[in-house]
Amino acid sequence: MHTPNRDLLKTLSFAALHFCVAFTVAYVLTGSVTVATGIGLIEPLANTVAFYFHERAWRRVDGRGAPRKNGPGMYCAVFKAG
Repeated sequence: MHTPNRDLLKTLSFAALHFCVAFTVAYVLTGSVTVATGIGLIEPLANTVAFYFHERAWRRVDGRGAPRKNGPGMYCAVFKAG
């Protein structure tokens, strides 16, 4: 089930992973722990905020096309094996 809490937990795990990747790439490219930490914090933070809203937007898009179960006008047909 998709909930705002699940989205937040998923976002936080993504942020941790993204920080590690950004720090590692920045450190390899610059050789500086200070620069790598700055890049590793700023870029993933901005990207994580964008990711959270991206996930919420897609959840809305996914919900629009899904058929409703037991909604108005829906019925259940029962077939008798014969």
